[in-house]
Amino acid sequence: MCLALPARIVAALDAPHQVLAELGGVRKAISIELTPEARVGDYVVVHVGHALAVLDADEAERTLALFGELSAQQAAEPPS
Repeated sequence: MCLALPARIVAALDAPHQVLAELGGVRKAISIELTPEARVGDYVVVHVGHALAVLDADEAERTLALFGELSAQQAAEPPS
């Protein structure tokens, strides 16, 4: 299964079309070549190191909260 997650752009990098994005405290350089309108502070949907779309902040935070709930549920379940 492939998964694309919302991440917040925290800094522009010197390389063309490269920014630093943060998700869950992890920072990673990603490409915004497909979303040149993305700016520092924006949330973007990231898949395999590329921003695919810019997201509304409220939608991104709701999505991240849902992933957090799923993770907590999985952690609470006994191993099978």
